[in-house]
Amino acid sequence: MRLRRTLLGMSQEKLGEAIGLTFQQVQKYERGANRIGASRLFDLSRVLDVPVSYFFDDMSDNTQSQSPVNIIKGSSGLSEEPATFEVDPMTKRETLELVRAYYNITDPQVRKRVYELAKALAAVAGAVAE
Repeated sequence: MRLRRTLLGMSQEKLGEAIGLTFQQVQKYERGANRIGASRLFDLSRVLDVPVSYFFDDMSDNTQSQSPVNIIKGSSGLSEEPATFEVDPMTKRETLELVRAYYNITDPQVRKRVYELAKALAAVAGAVAE
């Protein structure tokens, strides 16, 4: 939710106004402090201009395995240690700001050169790490 909102350049306040919430409630949804119900998810998908499936498309196997249905099937649910949560780089503010800055480059040739530069730097960093 935060990724799409940020990519659209929408504030938490504007998103909240569009679906009848305060920005604090939007913050709680984004942090995961509050679960998002089906009807609210539908409202969010309309305001953020994405299908509801957008919120599930890149769900990792690890996240899927932590579904209450899967935990109950696997055991009583009492003996398993909670899984450690890895931060998805796509949800980091730095990533969102980089993507927004990239798409603000209006010249397609310059944008392509920035893309190629980032790929080259990543390749060099990957070779050094090995």
